[in-house]
Amino acid sequence: MDAADLDYRARTRTGCIPPELASWLLEHGHADVVEQQAGRGEWFCALAWAQVLSEQGREADALKVLAPYVATGWWTAVVATSELLEGLGRIDEAIEITQTRMEAGHSLALETYTRLLARHGRAEEAFDLLMPHVDDWILATALVDVASVAGRDEEAAALLASRIRASHCCDGPWCCRGLDTDTVLGLLATIRERQGRIDEAITLLHRRQIISVNSRDQLASLLARHDRIEELRAYAARDGYEEAVQQLAELLEEDDDVGGAIAVYGQVGGPAARDPNLAYELAQLLARQGRGGEAIAVMRAQADAHPGDDWILHALSKLCLDQDRPADGLAHLDALAARHGGEDKWELFWMRLPLIAACSGVDTAAERARAHPEGNTWYAAEHIAHLLAGAGRIEEAVTVLQQHGRSNNHDLAGYLIDLGHIEEALAILLHRSPPPPLVPTTHLWSDEPPF
Repeated sequence: MDAADLDYRARTRTGCIPPELASWLLEHGHADVVEQQAGRGEWFCALAWAQVLSEQGREADALKVLAPYVATGWWTAVVATSELLEGLGRIDEAIEITQTRMEAGHSLALETYTRLLARHGRAEEAFDLLMPHVDDWILATALVDVASVAGRDEEAAALLASRIRASHCCDGPWCCRGLDTDTVLGLLATIRERQGRIDEAITLLHRRQIISVNSRDQLASLLARHDRIEELRAYAARDGYEEAVQQLAELLEEDDDVGGAIAVYGQVGGPAARDPNLAYELAQLLARQGRGGEAIAVMRAQADAHPGDDWILHALSKLCLDQDRPADGLAHLDALAARHGGEDKWELFWMRLPLIAACSGVDTAAERARAHPEGNTWYAAEHIAHLLAGAGRIEEAVTVLQQHGRSNNHDLAGYLIDLGHIEEALAILLHRSPPPPLVPTTHLWSDEPPF
């Protein structure tokens, strides 16, 4: 085994048995296949088989399965083994295996190693190791977490405060190399909240230029946690603060104030009318409360406002299907197609298939799909096969996919496993093409077209 090859296959899910199919093999009683492939360099099988052995109390055997992967120096295998050792209570061994990679200079090892130390009574040592690396935002985040265990919040706060750049204005969450000011403010707020200094935390978060990262608004979450409802309501009322609107609505729903939650979204002229993401959240809320007709109306309004937007149409179609109103979904898609002069492209057409099946049966849906101009493509085959398999017609699904070679190999292999054709499934999954050539990690500038 080679670390680079293992990493490539695990990241791309190519030429290997992916995790969902390793689990599928176990669920279908093919533990012997998973065990065999674990010994042949199939990482996801090794991981699944080690978990099975661990649950059976066969600790030594579980570690033996992972050992060849760890021997390559592959970080993913090191982490998995460390977690297994920690779960078995063999803390010193877990620390040692992680420390070895850290001392070898692995870029991700320091965070894992220090967090492991902190969980097992060595937080002071972990804090000291992290301090020189506070300008790395990942390690700064680890430092803040470790500081709580080590009782060194004030030291962490002082280190972070010294990194605030008062005159710099970021134009995005990853503007600055290293530790940006908005991240510093968020980490400082975490410390102050932990210390019970809520007002200081709120003040810090109000200083941020970028309020939402990865669809999370730290201030909205903080206000919700401390039941600062009116402050959260005022914050959510500002334009562009969608995460705060959603946070407030979720909090009110948890408190059984469903009417208040719906009012936050504002069905006419409110945030949900302007923002498709909030409209979707409102529709889900209405559906949970048994108000399916209103939910459909909300998403239909969005579909009208954004004609041809595939995710909105998919959400509307699924909602109609879930509410047992497939004809309503088809009517909207038909009207949209008419406005575009006839048949939709496949990226919109495929949404019809479950609706057609619900109205007229699977055969009619499959026939309509095959008649589409793109009905003979590999990507159409995926949807047709899914439709047939959902009706229990696995053999037909396999036939559809086999017409397109290896384009849908994971789906095809899964259906073959359902049928018990294990060797055929493995032959499809383990077919390997050489990895693409390495590309330079530095950008190569040119003044020749194309630019």
